Amino acid sequence: MARKEATAHPDYHFIKVVMTDGTEYQTRSTWGKEGDTMTLEIDPRTHPAWTGGNQQLLDRGGRVSRFNSRFGNLGFGKK
Repeated sequence: MARKEATAHPDYHFIKVVMTDGTEYQTRSTWGKEGDTMTLEIDPRTHPAWTGGNQQLLDRGGRVSRFNSRFGNLGFGKK
């Protein structure tokens, strides 16, 4: 009886990545199939973590307010 060899690595192939501004590049990935296109909604050109832009923190259910009331006096992030 023949044993089927298990593969230790996923299929690694070329895909096309489309940035939010429309620029494209080829890279290797395990995502999708050979030749697939990944269209990004957020990338380093638009995300505030890379651009230094301001981001509003939404307080859903008062969680941020509760956190600030409990830990706000510790002075994290205050200069």
